[in-house]
Amino acid sequence: MKALVLHDIGKCYRFYPSPRARLLELLSGRARHTEHWALRAVNLDLASGDSLGIVGDNGAGKSTLLKLIAGTLRPTTGHMEVNGRLAAILELGAGFHPEFTGRDNVFFAGMLMGIGRPELERCLPEIIEFAELEEAIDHPVKTYSSGMFVRLAFSLVTSVHPEILIVDEALAVGDQHFQKKCIDRMSRFRDRGCTVLFCSHSLYHIRQLCTRAVWLHQGDVRAVGDTDSVLAAYENHVRRANAQLREEPSLPLQPTTVPLAGRGRLIAVELEGVTEATPPLLVGRDLVVSVIAEVAADEPRPHLGILIERSDGIWIYATGTHLEGQLPHRLDEGRWGIRLRFPDLPLFSGEYWISAYLFDSSGLVVYEEWLKCRSFHLIRDGNKIGLVHLAHEWQ
Repeated sequence: MKALVLHDIGKCYRFYPSPRARLLELLSGRARHTEHWALRAVNLDLASGDSLGIVGDNGAGKSTLLKLIAGTLRPTTGHMEVNGRLAAILELGAGFHPEFTGRDNVFFAGMLMGIGRPELERCLPEIIEFAELEEAIDHPVKTYSSGMFVRLAFSLVTSVHPEILIVDEALAVGDQHFQKKCIDRMSRFRDRGCTVLFCSHSLYHIRQLCTRAVWLHQGDVRAVGDTDSVLAAYENHVRRANAQLREEPSLPLQPTTVPLAGRGRLIAVELEGVTEATPPLLVGRDLVVSVIAEVAADEPRPHLGILIERSDGIWIYATGTHLEGQLPHRLDEGRWGIRLRFPDLPLFSGEYWISAYLFDSSGLVVYEEWLKCRSFHLIRDGNKIGLVHLAHEWQ
């Protein structure tokens, strides 16, 4: 039996210019509205244990699809089958009453989900512990931060062990420490056979967590299938859109960093074989990239990665220690490093940028990223055309 089946699902909204127009349509039977289809003809089926990533631009219909599956919206067309207990985190604070305490809201929201009070009482200590709200659980949730909202909501819906778990972009407001806990729990659920639907703008997490993906664009399904092929199609769409909007790029003088949660930080990214001139020029045939990072003393060995991209934003190559079964070298207490050599770099003349990434020990959570932190120019044989040199022979 399938955990979830969607057949020709569509959702249409009617817009009226005024309440009077709505009344006149009701009385006369003459249409006075305009229609907007948020979704059209969505067909999906998921087996138990499948994990589906949902990607698309803002307004593509991602949240509408999840609300339809969760049952908070009714479809205009089509029908669906949901087999198993379903839990969802769709909107910040959904199902919570602001005047109730966190403890009261566990019972209030839990019973709205169809969970009995005895089961909620049995799960309550685990919910409070996972959410790390021991000191705030008896305070009104109107005093909670957005991160505390998410922690309580995620802890509630996952502590009752659903068979189908839906997570919208809500995790984006949590701190990095709690995001890691959530991702670890979602991974365990998936491995135990729970069906997971995960909507996120983080393509990295979609790629790591999901076996299948669907790309929505203006309410239509553009692609559905294995994660790599769907994300490749979506990334091409994003690059084309960015190319149309791109103006003359302003080159950052300092690394663009995204520090996260204090669990780790990047310390240095260096290029060997690159001159100190302006612009920096790669001399010789080899490129060597060194990355050094530091993590908390109680943190296990992290992973490190790099990205090479062209100045116009075209990604050339990305890799990481967790992707290739490698481990960073321990330099001293809490410090780790990698040294990556690209022999006889096959790129053609142009300007290139290096980005560096620090991951947790699982390779799922990004602790810090330095985007376009180093650059170099390359001068090669001017008779070459394209991106890279491919080994070949004339026959």
